[in-house]
Amino acid sequence: MKHRQRLVGGALAATALLGATLAAPAAASATAASATPASATSGTAPDCVKRDVVKHRKYVKVTNLCGHAMHLKVVIDWGSDSPCLTYQNKEQWEWNWGRGSYGKVVTC
Repeated sequence: MKHRQRLVGGALAATALLGATLAAPAAASATAASATPASATSGTAPDCVKRDVVKHRKYVKVTNLCGHAMHLKVVIDWGSDSPCLTYQNKEQWEWNWGRGSYGKVVTC
């Protein structure tokens, strides 16, 4: 009986140690994620940001129709993204790229 209790106690200790070891990197990555710069992308831009994409010309025209200023950038898959800039309501801009393909417009 004593042997069985030690085994169960040892298994619980090993499980607790394993859980603490697995949780530590997650906590560290959460801390690292909160330390990312403010210019990191947040997510896909809302529908009020109009996109006119001509993929074979590697061209996109983006128009902010959201009613307020938006921080936006164009993401190019396998290429160079546009910089993250602030665009006022009804402001539009164009972005051309040389390598890669259009991915999406994101808030940043």
